[in-house]
Amino acid sequence: MAKANKTTKTNAIRLLDQQSVPYSLHEYNVVDGQIDGVSVANKIGQPVEMVFKTLVASAGPGKVYVFLIPVDKELDLKAAAKSAGEKKVELIPVKDLLGLTGYIRGGCSPLGMKKLFPTFIDQSAKNLDEMIVSAGKIGMQIQLKPTDLIANTKGEFALISRSL
Repeated sequence: MAKANKTTKTNAIRLLDQQSVPYSLHEYNVVDGQIDGVSVANKIGQPVEMVFKTLVASAGPGKVYVFLIPVDKELDLKAAAKSAGEKKVELIPVKDLLGLTGYIRGGCSPLGMKKLFPTFIDQSAKNLDEMIVSAGKIGMQIQLKPTDLIANTKGEFALISRSL
């Protein structure tokens, strides 16, 4: 598995390198503006079931949660709240994402955020040998084992997605 070169290191990549976690990088062209998850999966030639988007939600001040779901699904907010032990969660406004996580929309990685937030990964990842998440920069994705992602985010699997 490849290591990133110095110019492309993001916090997510640095974290994996520090922990000696095997991963591979996928880079894709962003000039067409097509950075939605399904387009990204197509650009890197990987099945949509393997590519996950990172969503950040809140249940009120100081209660921030990270949810990873397949790019062709949507977050079931009720199921997400239940997984987090909350009555209700709402996605945080895009304008708050950078300040909270250190990442921007379209390049938000579950790895290497400013703080380690409770993380929930859709149950479907359990059946995968490897999954793909943002590397922390638009145009870059990290492929790794779901168990390695769980270990490095202190995450857990949960039923949190539904079909679009």
